[in-house]
Amino acid sequence: MALHPDFPTSPHVILEPSIRWFPADEALRDTSMDKLMPPLVAALRQKVKDFRDGGYVGATDTSRSLLNWWFKTPHLIQQADGSMAEFQYFFAQRESLETIVYLYDVVGVSDKFDLMRFDSSRAVSANMFDETWRRFVIKMATGAGKTKVLSLALAWSFYHKLYEPDSKLARNFLVIAPNIIVLDRIYKDFQGLRLFFDDPVIP
Repeated sequence: MALHPDFPTSPHVILEPSIRWFPADEALRDTSMDKLMPPLVAALRQKVKDFRDGGYVGATDTSRSLLNWWFKTPHLIQQADGSMAEFQYFFAQRESLETIVYLYDVVGVSDKFDLMRFDSSRAVSANMFDETWRRFVIKMATGAGKTKVLSLALAWSFYHKLYEPDSKLARNFLVIAPNIIVLDRIYKDFQGLRLFFDDPVIP
């Protein structure tokens, strides 16, 4: 598994869909990428890129304000030694939130049938899924910052429900952890709502 020669070293750089990592040698990118990637990913990445490049057209005012605050506004965070340093979310974190907002605000996804329109593989069918409710899955590597994405998603839902008259999102949340180790880590991050104030989550 190789990386595209133009793949950047910084986790903050906005990645073009054409140079994204995929689980095979680069020589197979043009012939096998659609067979090796999860079926919804390729089409969604391009749509979300267009959404980002277009200034988040179609998003609600609340969503657009939050996305601009999180990802386009410079943030200085005080360090342990008292100095100030710029804080920036990783691109993987940014793209995760942009994808959720795009699917909810712009596309209006309400169930599995709405999501399946992004299947470029033609390998997915409705009978593969028992549930009919809306479910978004964000898959990120270890260390990519899933907890930060969770904090942003919760804040987005909270403010969307607070400020958008027809919002069907929530202001109360249940976070489920897969095991005690992850639970302890999440509890530490969320204790006293620390994560929401240590990071520039709340405008």
